[in-house]
Amino acid sequence: MRILFWGTPDFGVPSLRALQEEGHVVVAVVTQPDRPAGRGQTTRPGPIKEIALEEGIPVLQPEKPRGEDFLARLRELDPELSVVAAFGEILTDEVLALPTHGSINVHASLLPELRGAAPVNWAIIRGLEHSGITIMRMVRELDAGPVLYRVAVELAPDLTAGELYEMLSEIGATALVEALAQLEAGTLREAPQVHEHAPYAPNTRRDGARLDWRLPAAELDRRIRGCDPWPGAWTTLANRPLQVFGPELDTTETAGAPGTVLVADAKRGLIVATGSGAIRVRQVKPAGRARMDAEAWIQGRGVKEGQSFE
Repeated sequence: MRILFWGTPDFGVPSLRALQEEGHVVVAVVTQPDRPAGRGQTTRPGPIKEIALEEGIPVLQPEKPRGEDFLARLRELDPELSVVAAFGEILTDEVLALPTHGSINVHASLLPELRGAAPVNWAIIRGLEHSGITIMRMVRELDAGPVLYRVAVELAPDLTAGELYEMLSEIGATALVEALAQLEAGTLREAPQVHEHAPYAPNTRRDGARLDWRLPAAELDRRIRGCDPWPGAWTTLANRPLQVFGPELDTTETAGAPGTVLVADAKRGLIVATGSGAIRVRQVKPAGRARMDAEAWIQGRGVKEGQSFE
């Protein structure tokens, strides 16, 4: 099948690889324009573009994927199907309908649960027991099209967003290949979504990742894991920002105002009081420094017992 692939970050890399391995012809890749990234803000290509260049696949990078000139270029490619995996832009009706078999999306949740830009993060933050991949037919409304194929996975209690992201990117590739096999065999069935139960998963940003130590320890545990590695749950100590990672519920230390450092010991680690219970923090990232074990930070006199996070 002649496929037009849409994607930008590394989530779509296994899907793009799988399409090629299954013998599909990727006629072109559509990806976001190169953006500045990293501490040096160096302009660099996204992972999908890098793969396309390695494989000799034509690359399209429109500022906006619309307009007659862009549509004309797509018609020249003559795709039978568009496959979208984390492209990062809502597509117009004309673009979605252009391929012979329309457009499908590899979405990292069990739709209609968690429509939106950050389903991986919110699956963990909201304490869901399961997540998964949905292959859906795309319509103009965000993540609202009929479901073609789904794969569910159980979420471990200590899973981070980064680990789930990697897991679902691989599962997405497998699910995509199976869905296309059924499409070509004429056995693929479409199931409309139940729109009354469609909680949204908004993009995760740094300003929304600041920790409120008045929350229960279990809720803070989910938020820290759900923001790991991006955008990184953070707090402040003596007016300086600090990212925290690797949470663990602690039942040995419970007395103290929310945010109070109950233990800061090179052997016992870092334990902080919350609105209900306490939480052990296994890793931290001070501003301008690398991520490190909490014990190393303590030994470097980064924190001491009795101080308070805010």
